[in-house]
Amino acid sequence: MKKYTLAAVSVLMVLLASCKTSKDASSGGNLFGTTWELEYISGPRIAFEGLYPNKKPQITFDQKETKVFGNNGCNGYSAPYTLSGKSLTFGEPGPSTLMFCDGGGEQQFLQQMKKITSYSIDKDGKLNLIQGDVPMMRFKKVAK
Repeated sequence: MKKYTLAAVSVLMVLLASCKTSKDASSGGNLFGTTWELEYISGPRIAFEGLYPNKKPQITFDQKETKVFGNNGCNGYSAPYTLSGKSLTFGEPGPSTLMFCDGGGEQQFLQQMKKITSYSIDKDGKLNLIQGDVPMMRFKKVAK
């Protein structure tokens, strides 16, 4: 009888753990708790390294405040976001630092963020920010 009770409890624990994992993934759990660094941006005719010669843009999602913050390749920024399932939109960026930087990627980054409608995390763990059904920006996780 003890074996059956132990087996039933084990199966129940596995089921509960799998439910929590799928809930975390569907609520954007993979977005949070890391900093993402841009490795691709769609649109500009300038090489990626030319857009961001000194620093690549980064984004961090703050789940509690429903804001993102980071740098846009030059200046710091923050902006509100709305997340519902895989649907993701960004509000207007708030105040940022006002440094002058080479490359011109700062405006490209901010303009692309305004167009984002959803996100996905691919099998390689890369964050794709999507407009319609076209990935516009791709980020990799940065070790903290």
